[in-house]
Amino acid sequence: MSLSVTRQTSLVLRKDLLLSWRGRARVVAQLSFALVTLMMFSFAVGPNSDVLSRHAGGYLWLALLLASILSLGESFRLELEDAALEGLQLLPVDPRALFFGKALANGIQLFVLGVILLPLSLVLFSTTVQFSWAWLLGFLALGSAGLAAPGTLYSAMTSRARGKDVMLPLLLFPLVVPVLLAAVKGTSLALLGDPMKQSQSWMTILVCFDLIYWSLCAILFGRVIDE
Repeated sequence: MSLSVTRQTSLVLRKDLLLSWRGRARVVAQLSFALVTLMMFSFAVGPNSDVLSRHAGGYLWLALLLASILSLGESFRLELEDAALEGLQLLPVDPRALFFGKALANGIQLFVLGVILLPLSLVLFSTTVQFSWAWLLGFLALGSAGLAAPGTLYSAMTSRARGKDVMLPLLLFPLVVPVLLAAVKGTSLALLGDPMKQSQSWMTILVCFDLIYWSLCAILFGRVIDE
């Protein structure tokens, strides 16, 4: 008897998180890359604390976006080794469960990375959370989800291609511009204050794009892995 999609999703999610934990060297490399990226932004701007604090949200999300390529690029590497992906397709595994499990794992990893980077960003960019920690973490979670869904789809699409390390960011970055814009604006408002009450509007935009991405990518994923 085949398992439900929810049960299959939870098993795929557990498997991917376990593999990430076992491959801690890659996680450390991703964290180190993100930290170096943040420090480069800080050094490039210089000692102008006003500019640093005003654009802290943008620097944080650019570091997350660039670091996400490392985790997304590895998303299907193990499945392609020893024809593991073909073995999964022979089992009664719903493609939607495979997508949701892997996308959730990628989203959780990005969110955890963002939580780790946040205190360093506050120190490097001389800023504080002036509006709301809850809104800040909400934007961080929804933004991570918005990057994870299309990132997982494009990772599957480019996993067998030559030059996949170049193709993945070229395909992904233009698509996630709306999510990145909403996440940056919302994060900046949470850090700097929201006197005009704009946070809810940016949060709504982010939720809408997340729903669109997760729905369409789940529908297209089965066709992508069958190619």
